[in-house]
Amino acid sequence: MKTTRRWFVQASALAAGCVIVFPGRARAQDPGPLNYGVQLYMVRRQAVTDLAGILHSIRQIGFTQIELYPVVYNHPAAELKKMVADAGLGLVSAHFNYAGFVEQIDYARQLGLKYMVCPMVPQEQWSSSAGFQKAADDFNQWGAKVSQAGMQFVFHNHCYEFKPLESGLTGWQVLMGNTDPTLVMLELDIYWLVQAGQNPAQVMQEYKDRVKLIHLKDRTPGAPTGFVLGPSADHFTELGKGSIDWPHLLMQARWQGIRYAYLDQDETAEPVVQSMTESFAYLKGLNI
Repeated sequence: MKTTRRWFVQASALAAGCVIVFPGRARAQDPGPLNYGVQLYMVRRQAVTDLAGILHSIRQIGFTQIELYPVVYNHPAAELKKMVADAGLGLVSAHFNYAGFVEQIDYARQLGLKYMVCPMVPQEQWSSSAGFQKAADDFNQWGAKVSQAGMQFVFHNHCYEFKPLESGLTGWQVLMGNTDPTLVMLELDIYWLVQAGQNPAQVMQEYKDRVKLIHLKDRTPGAPTGFVLGPSADHFTELGKGSIDWPHLLMQARWQGIRYAYLDQDETAEPVVQSMTESFAYLKGLNI
């Protein structure tokens, strides 16, 4: 695989600045660029009225991947898969609700997915260690079933998991300490890690063997952190307009062998297609 001078300089700077070591990977070996896509939740309103149209718009902007969201699962798997392919987009990952997750495994298999993502623990389970332990138990069971179907089970974080609980642990610690690392993988949402006061580079490194996917959206400078999921945590902005260090984090993701990064800006102040266009232009400029 060809190694460019720019790649060597960037990668060397990353390794020197962060003291990150990736076992088994040659220092100057380029693992290849990230594949950038859009999580369909970002265009959920457009998807319910003109799914084919918004998929084509995403591809025209320059994104090459789509990550599906339950709002479009009223389409038969074969039809939905064809719509994605007709738009020229790749499809390896999709989100499925916690409730009824197991019942969606065959549908996910028919879509040809590699990753089946659970994006949220039910809110009634957020306030106790027992609630997160139940989720951990469910994830282990689901992970085994998903694996048997030829895919990988993945959990997507927000900020509520990092709130200290009555046990002295956080929900995240309960989940990570009680799930099988060979069955339960991770999709790290960088924004929500920062919102929860976490260091995303450290989290990405600590769980490097489990992180398969990442989510991207920027965060307005100076916004307060917290564990509450709601309007008070909505400090979203386009990539490159906020405070998150994307050059460093995306290079680290690339070094770690993460192949897919999805734009997932929950709300936009400007028209969503314009917002996606701005974020893609920023990513294209980074060339990571």
